[in-house]
Amino acid sequence: MKMTIGANIKRLRTEKNITQEQLSVAMNITCAAVSKWERGETYPDITLLQPLSYFFGVTLDELMGYNQEKIQAEIDEVIALYIQNRHRKSGREIIVKAYHDYPNDYRIMHYYMWNIGGEWADNNPAVLIAHKEEFLAICEKILNGCTEENIRLDAWNMRAKILYAEGKTEEALEIYKTKFMSWYITSGQKTEQLFAKDTEEYYFHVRKNMYELVDFAADKLGRTVFFDPLLSMEEKTKRALHYGDLMFRVFEETGEAFFLMIAQTFLARMENDLNYRGGTAEQVIAVMDKNLYAAKKLEELRSGNEALNRAFDYRAESIRENLFMSCLNYHIHAVSGKRAELLNHPDYLAVLEKYR
Repeated sequence: MKMTIGANIKRLRTEKNITQEQLSVAMNITCAAVSKWERGETYPDITLLQPLSYFFGVTLDELMGYNQEKIQAEIDEVIALYIQNRHRKSGREIIVKAYHDYPNDYRIMHYYMWNIGGEWADNNPAVLIAHKEEFLAICEKILNGCTEENIRLDAWNMRAKILYAEGKTEEALEIYKTKFMSWYITSGQKTEQLFAKDTEEYYFHVRKNMYELVDFAADKLGRTVFFDPLLSMEEKTKRALHYGDLMFRVFEETGEAFFLMIAQTFLARMENDLNYRGGTAEQVIAVMDKNLYAAKKLEELRSGNEALNRAFDYRAESIRENLFMSCLNYHIHAVSGKRAELLNHPDYLAVLEKYR
């Protein structure tokens, strides 16, 4: 937050038609000191703030240019900009500057800590240890003052990750055991239990929970296949394509979006890992083709299935608006890394063209 007290003093002095010399006499300081304030070269001594606010007939906040609503709007804007660029180099620059400008905002602290720490998975222990004192201080501030539960939980999460980086695995696991909910006491489960089982509300929430949970579980299925140490990259790819085809067939027989949700999430996870963890271009393209097909079919079902549609509430805005177009644009507009390189592959482009 930029200090604007000097500009405010100049504005208030001008409005009162008072010279710098008159103000300096009233405050018992030199005229040069007032001039330096107004040029932004120095700030008034803290003991002069109350006399200055009384002299001008304004509050201390007004004198110092502190406007809570304006500052909050600035913070909201910088966070939105950071989220938009978080996976680019500019994202780091944005959040580091924001942490310098707004060091006491809990959301800024949160995003800064996790950006430096390497996001939420595959953290480098050396980085966590190197920033241990800084991160633990941030966690302490959040846990002592922040009321937003998700940010508080991520402070516990960072504490656990630092413990693990130090080789204290049991202590890290104890944090997850005591501070985080089990599957059976989640908000979705409790919402479902709010309604009697013979009501429309109950049936709606059961189905919504089913779609959300299968989305989550299908992501885990993708990870169990991809990180199976007994499978070669070729075998992982074959299994991805086979599982996708199985789910498509069950969906075609039943019309139940549950099976299509499994296919799309599973294929998206497999495509991503193949792309970034050693798959060939041909393997990535084959899985991408089925992933886009599943996303297209799933998006077509959303308008007629409100429980399915609401299962996307927690997803990114672009996915909430249109899952298929979000997936397609993600591939078409890649700007760096292997995805950008694949935009030069004719087979990759042919698949994208098929779904445009």
